[in-house]
Amino acid sequence: MKVVPLYDRVLLKRIEEKEVKKGGIIIPDTAKEKPQEAEVMAVGEGRLSEDGKIIPLKVKVGDKVLIGKYSGTEINIEGVEHVIVREEEILAKIE
Repeated sequence: MKVVPLYDRVLLKRIEEKEVKKGGIIIPDTAKEKPQEAEVMAVGEGRLSEDGKIIPLKVKVGDKVLIGKYSGTEINIEGVEHVIVREEEILAKIE
């Protein structure tokens, strides 16, 4: 299934942090915080300006970005968790 975001929305896949075990303690998935780092999987056409022109997005497929822990709408695509956010919800690009 191919998902194409509309307008200024961006499809992201959260990048899971590497699990670090200190002292043999394993933290269950339900207690872990959501990762804030994500990879851009697809982008919409752009944001509509007040005069009806499309303003292209500043992120592109493959970019690594930072988002808020609870930003966007979570969706499941072929068994993989993704998040759809508006471009304005992206906090920063990682270079």
